[in-house]
Amino acid sequence: MPRMLRKILLWLLFISVPLAVFALYTRPNMLVMLADQLWSCF
Repeated sequence: MPRMLRKILLWLLFISVPLAVFALYTRPNMLVMLADQLWSCF
């Protein structure tokens, strides 16, 4: 894989992951579900 293509893919990954996390946090139902799953571990 060419070096420039790998660099572009890494940048896309580093940008898209925080955007996806932010998109999930804007949905209140997802936050409640995540808190319930975390709480059920204890």
